[in-house]
Amino acid sequence: MTPEQSLKHIQRYFSRQHVFSLFTYHEYDIWPASCYYAFDAQVMSLILMTDPNSTHGKLMLANPQVAGTVSAQTKEVSKIQGVQFTGSIEVLDGVVEQQARAAYCQRFPIALTAKLPVWQLCLQKVKMVDNKLGFGTKLLWEREA
Repeated sequence: MTPEQSLKHIQRYFSRQHVFSLFTYHEYDIWPASCYYAFDAQVMSLILMTDPNSTHGKLMLANPQVAGTVSAQTKEVSKIQGVQFTGSIEVLDGVVEQQARAAYCQRFPIALTAKLPVWQLCLQKVKMVDNKLGFGTKLLWEREA
């Protein structure tokens, strides 16, 4: 598979899912969270809403470097798919925040009344495992410097 084909495959997978596991840390504090997301394939980012006063919110404000996973649940080993990733996260504002909020609320209409800030997680490195392409098949994508 070419790098472009791998990227398209990874983008399709992110687009079809809606929850990711987020891993945050700062100094000696570490905390996971499960978050709903809207995927922006154009800039390879996840858009989410979360409270900056939550444990993971405080950790992200102190250290924007995060990691995460997305995985579909299946008992059949030949159908296992999932991604592991690293990235940086920030709270959005202005026009960019309005556009991201609209995309998020289109995906999750229940969030229309939410007063939480919108965050953008810019993916830096992604590794996808896709056993549907053959046992142990791994696809890689990394943001260019």
